[in-house]
Amino acid sequence: MKEYTIKELLGKTTYPGRGIIFGRSPIGQLAYIGYFIMGRSVNSRNRVFVPQGDGSVITRAFDESKMSDPSLIIYAPVRVPSQGVYVVTNGDQTDTVCDFLKEGKTFEDALETRTFEPDAPNFTPRISGILLAGEGKMSCKMAILKAGDAEGKTTERIYWNYDAPENGVGRFLHTYMGDGNPLPSFEGEPEKLKMPESIETFTRDIWDSLDEDNKISLYTACIELDTGKIREVSILNKNV
Repeated sequence: MKEYTIKELLGKTTYPGRGIIFGRSPIGQLAYIGYFIMGRSVNSRNRVFVPQGDGSVITRAFDESKMSDPSLIIYAPVRVPSQGVYVVTNGDQTDTVCDFLKEGKTFEDALETRTFEPDAPNFTPRISGILLAGEGKMSCKMAILKAGDAEGKTTERIYWNYDAPENGVGRFLHTYMGDGNPLPSFEGEPEKLKMPESIETFTRDIWDSLDEDNKISLYTACIELDTGKIREVSILNKNV
């Protein structure tokens, strides 16, 4: 699979939708997490990321008076259910995954109970990821739940498992292949990324490459692989 820079991939489309990036730093001592949201409607664009004390993040309405439907846009994109465990998704399935993990079940077990978003005709895919870090090691899984037909009668559940990613390599999963009506769901395997040297460059490259009209918020974090603890979190909101 060809390896791209963040700028190359995000520069190809004005609307990748929502995206998850997991990667390992070039020197191999850190894991990077990125999650961004975009929007086309007033309701979708009326959001900000709000950090929580443990490295988690939640979405909130920027202007409560403009919030028409919170059902698919207010959720916790990132939760840290235990040290070294990071769950990242584009919806309330974050909590489903965390609940299943607490019961001793798996990432896959949780997502078998969920499906794509009920926003016909787009049927936005639910994208999810879990990253494990500690004792100098890193592994991650990604998943997409998407409609298997134009009427939304069937669900495709696809999982990817990346055990011990290479230094300087990341994976990028997003909801849409680009703009359209209806929006075309992501296809293929999570794209392979060349990870930048620093978390600052990682953050800047994502934010600056997202379409200016459609971007809303970005969360990035770097995690120490020795301890599994977060070293740094950055949150950028277009609405400030």
